[in-house]
Amino acid sequence: MAMGDPLVSVAGVLERAPVQDEASLIRAAQRGEQAAFERLVYSYDQQVLRLAYNLLKSHEDARDIYQEAFLRVHKNLGNFRFDCSFHTWLYRIVTNLCLDLLRKRRVRKEEAVHVETEDGTMDRLATVAEPAAESDPQRKLLSTEVRDRINRVLGELTPRERAVFEMRHHQGMRLRAIGEVLGTSEEAAKNCLFRATQKMRAALGEFV
Repeated sequence: MAMGDPLVSVAGVLERAPVQDEASLIRAAQRGEQAAFERLVYSYDQQVLRLAYNLLKSHEDARDIYQEAFLRVHKNLGNFRFDCSFHTWLYRIVTNLCLDLLRKRRVRKEEAVHVETEDGTMDRLATVAEPAAESDPQRKLLSTEVRDRINRVLGELTPRERAVFEMRHHQGMRLRAIGEVLGTSEEAAKNCLFRATQKMRAALGEFV
């Protein structure tokens, strides 16, 4: 990234900067202090990358979301009014960007899977041959099957279900915080998590 970009991390500045509480950092960044903004980025960059990757399962897409999220934070930080935590505000930006991308993927997937032929609509997945069994140990086969099933179900969840499942089980967030990130109630987040969990259990079947 080019010098002058708001996301450039200056390690020396970060090391020399005095320790500040987050509210002070935010106010300093709102006044245009670049070092304060860089420290905010430094505090959350790995969390943002992890959330984006776990939702999107693509390193490239996660990096793109990371860049876009912090650019939006930099652009809109002056509008942050401390009516929620910075963590919630940031996660809301990241999650909304990921949800938009997941919805676009879902549409593209549906368009790609079903194709029109002379005999009518054909499901391309029905024509894919089953992979040949390999001579791996039974335990490894079972582990691979479980992982494949989990990934398949994650891909079939709605974008919102996937986001709730990820934030609860991989980020360890409470349902109230998840509701705040998604702009909904704790009860709605709980119901969404229940639907995602039921789908996961149904897919895993004998493994749970």
